[in-house]
Amino acid sequence: MIQPARRLDEVHSDIRGPLYEEALRMQAQGIKVMKLNTGNPGTFGFPMPDSIKQALTLGMDRAVPYSDLRGMTEARQAILNYHRGKGLVGIEMDDIYLGNGVSELAGMALSAFLNPGDELLLPSPCYTLWSNSVRLMGAKPVFYHCDESSGWFPDAGDMRRKITGKTRGIVIINPNNPTGALYPKEILEEIITLAREKSLFIFSDEIYDRMVMDGKQHISTAALASDLPIITLNGLSKSHSICGFRAGWMVISGPREQTRDLAQAITKLAAMRLCANTLMQLVVPAALEDDASTRVMLAPGGRLFEQREATTGVLSQIPGVSFVKNQAAFYLFPKLDTKRFHIEDDREFCHDLLHATNILVIPGSGFEWDQPDHLRIVMLPPANELKAAMERMGEFLNARAK
Repeated sequence: MIQPARRLDEVHSDIRGPLYEEALRMQAQGIKVMKLNTGNPGTFGFPMPDSIKQALTLGMDRAVPYSDLRGMTEARQAILNYHRGKGLVGIEMDDIYLGNGVSELAGMALSAFLNPGDELLLPSPCYTLWSNSVRLMGAKPVFYHCDESSGWFPDAGDMRRKITGKTRGIVIINPNNPTGALYPKEILEEIITLAREKSLFIFSDEIYDRMVMDGKQHISTAALASDLPIITLNGLSKSHSICGFRAGWMVISGPREQTRDLAQAITKLAAMRLCANTLMQLVVPAALEDDASTRVMLAPGGRLFEQREATTGVLSQIPGVSFVKNQAAFYLFPKLDTKRFHIEDDREFCHDLLHATNILVIPGSGFEWDQPDHLRIVMLPPANELKAAMERMGEFLNARAK
């Protein structure tokens, strides 16, 4: 028998793991399953904007050859303008790398940055792209606590306590997946102060920065710390409902004397994969100029706003369920009373929920949460369907509490 590489032993991807595979088996048997496991707007009828269709139609011939290893000039110029508009200073075209989604770019950046045995601070709960990528590098993910009682904001004190001589950097996911939390300036400044004091690199995953509700505004980490080396990651998958395009990018900012060698290492990796998908690069300028469809979805009466209201409206009436209402993205990370609902293993609980209600959700442990008391709900189906699904979930929970 061929043995797989041992570095995969601790890698887990619950979003498309055993529960997802069980849901596919149920579907193959003719059972209709509501899959609330992954943030994939296109599967729920969210269309790509017309501006993107036009950019593809008019420009596809330019996408035939390889592009520059960093990305097409027009795309990088649009990204440069976007991030300068968000307050990043000192950045130039060559600081920008396009990639096949943030997933590829996170792996590239961490490959260039981490050595075996290094430690990287990550949030808990955490989107496992980051923790799995750290493990693949032979490094150690160290999880800092995000406090549910304070809006799921990072606990800078806990972060400080977990710094060792092997700690090399901090990952910030803002807006956050899986909680939907949006971090205020004060929280970001606490983390920046710590990074400055301890000479730590910052990776700031901001893929949901355009997906903000309730009149709030996203603040980019790098805009607050031009003196620190930071990689900002972003993309179009969620804001423009084009997940399959794999449209992502990263921006390296901060003092060049500190980032030069890392940038050269990233350039080597970018050269190895030749270039990012060129068809997706075509649409970047048009997408960044056109945020109207995104803003409409997030305003009262808009689809994402109303789907959140439908979900939280039902869950708020279920005894034993509590949550922090998301201010960004389309995720909710509710807490369940484990004693009331007799939960000891959250994966087993979500398996039971799937078979009883035909609703697929991901347990909190799938996001590096160390208690069996949370799950993530993706709020992408139409509001009426989400309302009905949450009512079925409520019936299941009420029956389980007896």
